[in-house]
Formats: sequence, C-alpha cells, structure tokens
Amino acid sequence: MSGPLEGIRVIEIGTLIAAPFAARLMGEFGAEIIKIETPDGGDALRKWRKLHQGTSLWWYLQSRNKKSIALDLKSPGGLDIARKLAASADVIIENLRPGGLEKLGLGWDVLAALNPNLTLVRISGYGQTGPYRDRPGFGAIGEAMGGIRYTTGDQSTPPSRVGVSLGDSLASLHAVIGALMAVLQVKMGKGQGQIVDVSLFESVFNVMESMVPEYDMMGHVRERSGGALPGISPSNTYSTRDGAYIVVAGNSDPIFRRLMKAIGRPDLADDLSLQNNIGRVARNAELDDAISAWTETMNVEDAITALAKAEVPAGRIFTVQDIVADPHYLAREMILQTTLPDGTPIKMPGITPKLSQTPGAVNWPGPSLGEHTDEILSSLGFDGAMIASLRAGGSIA
Repeated sequence: MSGPLEGIRVIEIGTLIAAPFAARLMGEFGAEIIKIETPDGGDALRKWRKLHQGTSLWWYLQSRNKKSIALDLKSPGGLDIARKLAASADVIIENLRPGGLEKLGLGWDVLAALNPNLTLVRISGYGQTGPYRDRPGFGAIGEAMGGIRYTTGDQSTPPSRVGVSLGDSLASLHAVIGALMAVLQVKMGKGQGQIVDVSLFESVFNVMESMVPEYDMMGHVRERSGGALPGISPSNTYSTRDGAYIVVAGNSDPIFRRLMKAIGRPDLADDLSLQNNIGRVARNAELDDAISAWTETMNVEDAITALAKAEVPAGRIFTVQDIVADPHYLAREMILQTTLPDGTPIKMPGITPKLSQTPGAVNWPGPSLGEHTDEILSSLGFDGAMIASLRAGGSIA
C-alpha cells in the first residue's frame, strides 16, 4: 500500500454501508484496513443486491483494499485478538448501536488504556448521546430526520428516496473528515486520541443549506420542488425530443440573457423586468414554458451543444449506461477496469479526490471471508500453533 495515509492502521468493526465506506475511502489512499468480520458469514453486504457466484458486486467495490479477519468477538480468544489489534491501530471505525462496543468489552475506557493515541470513530443513527441514542437507525431514517427526504421529489407525491443510500454515505464522509482531523492532532503532537461521534441524521442535516435560518427568520418551510431550484430562476429539468432529460441552469443575470438568445427568445433576454433573479422568479412558469418549448424540439446532445456554445450551464441526466460510456468519465479515470478474484473482468467507480503527488489506488477487490486472518495474526506475534488452536476453538475462521 502507498499513498498519503501509508502507515496508518485502521480497524473496521462495521457492516453494510456507513463504517465500511469510510474505511474504504481511507484504504484507497494508503491506510491499512483490517476488517473484522464474524466467522459465520461475515458482513451482510456480501449477500446484498446483485450477486456474482454468490457474492455481492457491491461487496467487491465497498471492500476493495481491505484485509478480512474472521473473528468471534464474543469469544475470549477473539476478544484478546481485538484488543491487540486496537493497541496497534491508529483508528477504529465502528457502526454498532451505541453501547455495542461496551457490551463486547471494547469500550472507550478499555481502548484508551490500551492505546492512548487511538482515534475511535463511532457512527450511529442518532449519536452517542441524547434521548434517541438507543434507537436503531439506518441511513433511510437519518435522511428522514435530517430533512432531505421531506424536500426530495414532487409535491404531488409523498417524499422520495434520493435513489442511493445517501444518509450512510454522508455519514461516511463526515467520519473520514473527523478521523483525519483527530489523527492529525495526534501526529502533530497536539494531543492524544479521542472519540469522533458521527450520527446519520446530523450528517444529512449538515448539508441542508439555509433551511433553518429561513424558517427561523421568515417561517419558510422548504417543500419538494421536483427538478427545479426554488427561488432561483430559471433552473429546472426539461425533456427533449429524443426522450432524454436536460438540466438547464440559467440562474445568473448574464447567463439568463445568453440562454434566452440561444433558445430564440431575445424578447425575454431584453425584458427589463427579467434582468434580475427577483423579477425572473415572479415569472418562473413563463420562463420554464419557453425553455421547454425549445428543448422539446431538440435532441439532448444538440441542445447541450447549443447551450455550451452560448456558455450556459446544461447537462443531460445520466443513466449508468451513459456514465460508463462517457468520454469525460473515462478521461478522468472514473471508470476503473479491474478483475474479480475468479478473473472475471468488471468495471468499478474510480477514485476521488485526485491527488497530484500521492493519488489513491485500488490494489484488490473485496476479499473472501477471513482471507487475511493468518497474515494479520502473524503480524501480532501469533505462531502457527497458536493460530491453529484459536481456529480449533472457534475464535477465528
């Protein structure tokens, strides 16, 4: 492993999405990721969504660059190994329900005594404190409580799911940010280890823009607005002649004028009442109708070409089929061609962000359950006989 996080050891005690995604991101930039899995099947993600020869394709993506150790944390032998791993680690990332680590005998008091410089990243539905802390919380619930579900979709339908597990992914990003800040403090000699407390609902709430001050000052409640950008005009999603959809954002004064001229409406471009956003919002429906009348006569690529020539931000709404064939995705190396363990070729998302001197890398896809158990135990000082004894006793697999 190489990269800006080379030399950082991360222990992942997590399943499914939030903690594993956070660990994956750190692993792509050089951190050593040791994923602790239960011997009886491992992470449930191994069997989620589309399977290839019994293993989830999502698993191979989510767990790339990770080492898997199959460990029964409820056995004395497994718990002893976990404590040794904690003593050797820079970061532990977990997404058990609050109190879960404590029940295993791995609470912060134990971990900090073993390793004062350890960063413990705790991801949960509602956080480690507060009246809701003990409630079970998945990403969908975090999206609902965080406010994004209420604002997603069209007002003619109930609130919608975004389409991916956004709450989990936002929590993962906040977890990585918190972990890096805490590790940096230790590495710079400014303090010891600490707990990074990340909740799903707060991670969603953190991206909800000016929703709270708008309500507090004006009593305004943001509602679902479909493909439009409320309060900004014109900015919406429009259909094209070939059945595609294009997003057009003419939401600055000079861009608006260029847009109107590009769609053959110089009268609107020169209308004095439309020279600022306030005036345009008052006539938003009229502007949407004008843009729609134009896009519905155009194929999506022709519309994009015309608007790009006019320097108007616009883009088609991509399906995954569009994404994997798009020349810009390919030029940015965001479609990674790799192989599964059985040699089957497969495309995966590439790595972001792009670092010029120490870029991230994918070294292997998600491992088989317990694939690195012996390697990891050997690095902790266990010899062959000790490993065999632990395996015979069921502490490892």
